[in-house]
Amino acid sequence: MNKSPNFSIPKSVKIVEVGPRDGLQNEATPISASDKIALIEKLSDAGITYIESGSFVSPKWVPQMATSTEVFEKLNRKDNVTYAALTPNMRGFEGALAVSADEVAIFGAASESFSQKNINCSIEESLERFAPIMTAAKEANVKVRGYVSCVLGCPYEGEISPEQVAKVAEKLYQMGCYEISLGDTIGVGTPANVTQMIQAVSARVPTDKLAVHFHDTYGQALTNIYAALQMGIKVVDSAIAGLGGCPYAKGASGNVATEDVVYMLNGLGVETGIDFKQLLAAGWFISEKIGKAPVSKVSSAYLANKNS
Repeated sequence: MNKSPNFSIPKSVKIVEVGPRDGLQNEATPISASDKIALIEKLSDAGITYIESGSFVSPKWVPQMATSTEVFEKLNRKDNVTYAALTPNMRGFEGALAVSADEVAIFGAASESFSQKNINCSIEESLERFAPIMTAAKEANVKVRGYVSCVLGCPYEGEISPEQVAKVAEKLYQMGCYEISLGDTIGVGTPANVTQMIQAVSARVPTDKLAVHFHDTYGQALTNIYAALQMGIKVVDSAIAGLGGCPYAKGASGNVATEDVVYMLNGLGVETGIDFKQLLAAGWFISEKIGKAPVSKVSSAYLANKNS
């Protein structure tokens, strides 16, 4: 493996795989619980140690996640893998607890307009709603991860100030979230404003408690991740096969593909503990199930060579 050409970036990076939840929930083709389980198990076999495996939300709002209970109940779990669930309210948290999810995630927006239009309340009110979850999670000894959406732009407000992102991230951290994932929900960020945003947030939340969750809507996700690595970020969220679209930009790709991130990290000599060939196979498996080619450029290139 090549040695890293830039010693300011971390020697190892943890991949948080969000494809089975954040990716699939935006896919129109219904995926069975058994296929989701097969995907999750292929991802863990490839060496991924953190998999967001489902979401406990109303099936009315997110039909694709209606099978989350079955997924968690029937998974063959590995001891070294964290199987996490998104829990937007107490009912969701109780559902996750009932099936022994290892961790849960909650979320806040850095944009007031986004918060109002999506959940009909202010940022402050949305965070207050999570207080009972934080209390219950502490009692149950379940770790909570926090998401901040719209950290680099909002579909309604446009640019978001780094200081606003920092305030929301700090509140989630103070509430008890052990890690804060900073999400570029509409994928408009560039390395310059990624750097500015992380500088502002890390002034309030320790850098080793931060992760990045970049969408590739404008094709900037990999360069933005590289900029984040240079700021000391060691945790990156991504979705196998680039699963999921961006609901605010019609026809646009959503999550950055795990294959593309790992290919870049491998080239930099950054350790991930992931078997790249098995990762590619997991992406091809789920792409076939949803009936479309992987969004991952790396995966598509390997697939073309494999079939030639």
